[in-house]
Amino acid sequence: MRPEQAIEKYLQFIQPGLRDIVLEIRNIVTSVSPHATESQHSRGFSYYHKQRGGPVSAGICEIGIFRDHVRLGFVHGAFLPDPQGLLVGEPKYKKHLRIYNYDEAPWEYMKELIVASSRFDPYTLMERKE
Repeated sequence: MRPEQAIEKYLQFIQPGLRDIVLEIRNIVTSVSPHATESQHSRGFSYYHKQRGGPVSAGICEIGIFRDHVRLGFVHGAFLPDPQGLLVGEPKYKKHLRIYNYDEAPWEYMKELIVASSRFDPYTLMERKE
């Protein structure tokens, strides 16, 4: 993971409510996959298992920061269990969840999605047994 100072500097101009959402998602990813690789891009961050591949083949999730919301994205979201039907998106496989308010975010459900994505193997379309 990137140093906290670098994250704080990147988020310094983001409105506080959205910054809190980003930091909480980051904490969840860290708790689920402590050895995940974190990369920063123009709209946020992506997380993946570097030892398995890159951000697509070994992707865990992406955090997109927008003007009025944070987007939690999954490259292989169409294959994740989503009993609440909260994942949306037009691309064939990539899906996301929009979070507008920290207090109304489905944190436990988001953690379940991150866990499932962390274990997903795009080559077999099944959960990785490790």
